[in-house]
Amino acid sequence: MWTIFLTKLREKINMFMRGLIALAFGTLGLGIAEFVAVGLLPYIAKDFGISIGQAGMMVSTYAVGVAIGAFSLLWLRKLKLKTILLLLVVVMILGNAYTAISPTFNNMLVGRFVAGLPHGCFFGVGSIIAQRIATQGKGNNAVAIMVAGMTVANVFGVPLGTAIAHSFSWRAIFCIIALWDVLVLISAALWVKDTGGIEDHGFFAQFRFLKHPAPWLVVIATLCGNAGIFSVFSYASPVLTGLSNLSLELIPVVLIASGISMVIFNLVSGHLCDKFTPGKIATIFQCMTIVALLTLAVFGSNIVVGITVIVLIAGFMFAISTPEQVAILRCAPGGLLLGAAMIQAAFNLGNALGAVTGGIPFRFDLPINFSGVLGAVLAACGAALLFMYYKFHEHKFSENIESDRTLPGNEDYVAQDTQETK
Repeated sequence: MWTIFLTKLREKINMFMRGLIALAFGTLGLGIAEFVAVGLLPYIAKDFGISIGQAGMMVSTYAVGVAIGAFSLLWLRKLKLKTILLLLVVVMILGNAYTAISPTFNNMLVGRFVAGLPHGCFFGVGSIIAQRIATQGKGNNAVAIMVAGMTVANVFGVPLGTAIAHSFSWRAIFCIIALWDVLVLISAALWVKDTGGIEDHGFFAQFRFLKHPAPWLVVIATLCGNAGIFSVFSYASPVLTGLSNLSLELIPVVLIASGISMVIFNLVSGHLCDKFTPGKIATIFQCMTIVALLTLAVFGSNIVVGITVIVLIAGFMFAISTPEQVAILRCAPGGLLLGAAMIQAAFNLGNALGAVTGGIPFRFDLPINFSGVLGAVLAACGAALLFMYYKFHEHKFSENIESDRTLPGNEDYVAQDTQETK
């Protein structure tokens, strides 16, 4: 009897882990596809006979695809989550394959746009699936394991992709990504459990949770917090070389260390969220980010401080993002897919805002360490909003998102009568 019980338990755990591994495979492919572009710009520019600035459009085009594609989940809400996931992976394959074989730069931009469309959707749907297949009390850690693929991409995938472009062709790395996505499709089809769909009460019912302040606090905090980090991290190379006097040849080493930091802090954050609450953990790490950015502003001329801060804020980025993704799912009853789309849009808009804000010192010939001050201000806004969510709203929401229903005690939050919205 005990042997049968242990065998079934082992099978259940193996299926759970295989499902998370398949999801992590997907985020690994997405991470490489998104971040490798930065190291490919010189090769793209040379191949198509354009400037570096023009080549940079492949980065922004992908981001536009991410922002637009995230909201396509609203029209896919009637499908099973696993079906949506598999469709997204097919689009990933097509987008990256077309990027690899594009005959012109404009064709390549189309490929990048298509490749970006499923990015936010995958994270949104994947987070819901990870929460549902996790054992009781381990949902946050499950999301962290899924997100780990993105962090690993920064450690190995991006440097490897740049090396392949240097030794062979930039097209080779996109071929490899497309082939990797085929592996993701197969593993997801075989290993990801069918967790059903979400309850559909009509298109407009998806928006009802937005009447409550909690999701707005999480989304705007995500935007501000990410902007604060990317005010410095977007300019890691010029900050370290211009402020901390680090040799340019050592920048790749710091970036690899930053990727390792992302992996560690992401997993630690997921574990802590299962012990405490996502809002509390996100608030704590956001406050630590403020301290780190101010430390850079004051003591950044010290090479040890400069390197340490860059590595730490890279880790804090994912230590905060995992609980934020969980938090939005908890406070979006009746609108899980919209909530998942909004948080992904907030991440990407925050990245863009951070890049603009962090560039102010460089555009106006201000001291480089001023980027740390600007980043700290944005991070402080994020911390204040996260604290408000944690202190005044988080306790109102259930940890269980197995069913996309109105939560007990929140009847004023999502209207009971959904017939009028159909």
